[in-house]
Amino acid sequence: MPWLVRDREVLASVELADGRAARRKGLLGREDFDGVLRLKARSVHTVGMKFPIDVAVCDSHGVVRRVVTMRPGRISMPQWSTTVVYEARAGTFREWNLRPGDVLEVH
Repeated sequence: MPWLVRDREVLASVELADGRAARRKGLLGREDFDGVLRLKARSVHTVGMKFPIDVAVCDSHGVVRRVVTMRPGRISMPQWSTTVVYEARAGTFREWNLRPGDVLEVH
């Protein structure tokens, strides 16, 4: 199982949504979610989702560029320097004190 790591600290298990169908589905249809979903994307949406999510937007080096919380029914603006997006249940990234500049890796 892959793990999300920051500075050698294991934060959570990671579900990889690298395929087209997996990226399209994301967290849709779920009542809740433990862990983190990694998508290769430049933007995300919460249309049809049942709960708010935290979103961390990262560049190709895993550097967090932006952290936001999105309520259901929202669409994010594309971030052209973004290659990877991490999604988690709202409040998770605040608990981890995740900030822009942090470097995230999947091991």
